[in-house]
Parts: sequence; structure tokens; C-alpha cells
Amino acid sequence: MRTTITIDDHLLDQVRRRAAEVGRTVSQVIEDGVRESLLRHDDAGRPPFRVHTFSGGGTQPGVDLNDNAALLDLMGDDR
Repeated sequence: MRTTITIDDHLLDQVRRRAAEVGRTVSQVIEDGVRESLLRHDDAGRPPFRVHTFSGGGTQPGVDLNDNAALLDLMGDDR
């Protein structure tokens, strides 16, 4: 869709430089920025995600919740 917006000259210069740096069009860089802003706004109303553990004082020593492969090994994944 084609539309017209008013944008600060200094900001447009920054967008043009960024577009040249990453090999994208000015429109694509602006679209990416708007998408990112909308996603950040959507997440702002959500409470932070927390991992709840039961019957213990947290995770076992040496367990890295960010390592999916190690977690699957520990749980005995039977795929």
C-alpha cells in the first residue's frame, strides 16, 4: 500500500543510512521499525514469564533451562 507520511529530516537521513548499510529499501527499514514498535507495545501489558518449580529449591545443580538438548537428555526424551 502506498501512503504519505511526514518525517523529521534528521530521522529520514538515519533511515537512509541504515537502509544502505543493510541493503534494504527505506520503506522496508521503516516497516521493520513500525513492526518492532508494535510488538514491543503488545508485550508491554503482559506480565513477565516465570518458571515455577515444585517440591524443591529450584532447578537441579547443572541444569541449564536455556539448553533444550540437555533438558531433553535429562528428561529421557523418547522421540
